[in-house]
Amino acid sequence: MVEQPKPLLDDLLERISRNGSIRFDEFMELALYHPSGGFFSSGGGAGRAGADFLTSPEVGPLFGMVLAEFLDARWQELGCPDPFVVVEAAAGRGALAIAVRAAQPACAPALRYVLVERSEALRERQGDYLPLVQPYEVFGPATDEDQALVTVDQGAGPLFCSLADLPAESVVGVVIANELLDNLPVRILERGATGWLELRVTVQDGELSELVVPADPVTDRLATELLPQAQLGARIPLQTQAADWLYRALSLIRKGSVLVIDYCADSAGLSERSSAEWLRTYQAHKRGQHPLHAPGSQDITCEVALDQLQRVAPGLQSSTQADWMSQWGIDRLVEVGRQIWSEGASEGSLEAVRGRSRVIEAEALLDPAGLGDFQVLEWHIG
Repeated sequence: MVEQPKPLLDDLLERISRNGSIRFDEFMELALYHPSGGFFSSGGGAGRAGADFLTSPEVGPLFGMVLAEFLDARWQELGCPDPFVVVEAAAGRGALAIAVRAAQPACAPALRYVLVERSEALRERQGDYLPLVQPYEVFGPATDEDQALVTVDQGAGPLFCSLADLPAESVVGVVIANELLDNLPVRILERGATGWLELRVTVQDGELSELVVPADPVTDRLATELLPQAQLGARIPLQTQAADWLYRALSLIRKGSVLVIDYCADSAGLSERSSAEWLRTYQAHKRGQHPLHAPGSQDITCEVALDQLQRVAPGLQSSTQADWMSQWGIDRLVEVGRQIWSEGASEGSLEAVRGRSRVIEAEALLDPAGLGDFQVLEWHIG
């Protein structure tokens, strides 16, 4: 008989009782990903009706169309490899993959698209609109149960498969992470009078509460390197999990790119703001409550400290999402949409309505006060 995991709150309180307190990143890990009651494990996430926040792929198919233009360019720059593997981290229900497939990129016959999603509830939805195949059909050669060699058929794409974590097999292609790093658990540090302190989570008067204790020497030294002139009381996130993820993603690519899209700042800038501004929660498309409130009921997200990623891999290209999408043809795609609408508006055809929707989607994707101000980070390998 398979033992069922403890409910989130029971597990959380037991860990705190056993140790007196836990680090904030451990709390965030449980609140978001606990198998029994974690926010994402329970199906929370991006989307419109019934969801909690809206990401660029969920605005509509235009974001995926622009990404398809980028993928075609990288595929051609790499010499049109077949297979050409695209690994999408935090793929959710598959909205971006669906849009890329519908865009029919030139690289489609060579395309092997891997949806990586930790939440089983979200992975189960990926097959609703995508014809998923077994991972060995994407990553061959490998051996089946009969030890017969299984090879990847060239020109058979696009093929789509789903995994719970980044693949172990190195690939030629692109790793994409759209709004993933902001959801990876962070440690919270605070500058004290004689050194750095670390935020932990404990229970006081029956409620979850913050506890600040001296940071260990290694953490103190790292925080001092990041912010040698930090003001007393300043707080920063220490994003070791984001840095670890980036290292793994870069190691995965033999030749190609790692593309990260998220809202970013730097440690110095974050330290000058209240932590309530860069450590936020969302629920049902609205700002949520304090991160310690009702674990598992709300998304917890943290702005990405760009300087901490640069310590892992300094050779990156950075631009706003608005500039990046302009580079890869959004203006042309919107103009085509306008033309389709103009020619078919009188008939009210579905194609015409889709053309009109591109204009509306573009406004959201390029909004300088919203998604358009996200940072697109690119690392090229080989």
